[in-house]
Amino acid sequence: MAPHKVVSREEWLDERVKLLAEEKEFTRERDRLSAKRRALPWVRVEKEYVFDAPEGKRTLADLFAGRSQLVVDHFMLGPGWGEGCIGCSFGADHIEGSRVHLEHHDVSGVVVSRAPIAEILAYKNRMGWNFNWVSSYGNDFNYDYNVSFTKDELANGEVYYNYRMAEGGIEELAGLSVFFRDGSDIFHTYSSYARGAEELLTTYMVLDLTPKGRNETGPHHNLMDWVKRHDEYDKAPGNTSCCGG
Repeated sequence: MAPHKVVSREEWLDERVKLLAEEKEFTRERDRLSAKRRALPWVRVEKEYVFDAPEGKRTLADLFAGRSQLVVDHFMLGPGWGEGCIGCSFGADHIEGSRVHLEHHDVSGVVVSRAPIAEILAYKNRMGWNFNWVSSYGNDFNYDYNVSFTKDELANGEVYYNYRMAEGGIEELAGLSVFFRDGSDIFHTYSSYARGAEELLTTYMVLDLTPKGRNETGPHHNLMDWVKRHDEYDKAPGNTSCCGG
């Protein structure tokens, strides 16, 4: 790390107060953007999706668990992968602490992957997670919400992801989708992809406060330079690809 400028307490305070003004503006801008997000029009979900859960078949309506709002984490774990994406696993580690608070504020959360439920449960048990995780292996949910791609789409070289045509190459990608339920009606209200849900990663928010920041200086210049599945940090270096085998 390069030598940093060192000043008196008075000089530091002057610079800190200037930055505080920018931080306050950023907070207000985030509030304005969040209001615009909530004001987006909705799309009625017309298709019936049935998922495989540990307790049996569950519809999309069932996943609300009696609440009116549902947040879906599109987790990259495809059929036969054996283990989930490192980045998605990193994100999943942040779920447990907020879950009880969300559930007591009319928000249910569920993780959805296209791997069969037995493969999901094997990885979930390995990682020690307790959140609700279901399989979309038998339905079109992942394809309809643009996080899974067919062999034909991949063969074309481009897929529709993050609201644009993008270079393909992998059958599963990450995302976040939000739904609202009003009686028997379900509406899709929001989806975000790529870095769109980054603020949910509180580890990153803490790193952004530190002198070294995210310190992602390897070949990828992202979390793949340093993040491991939480049970792999003390193991010898091994597979660091984004998806399973």
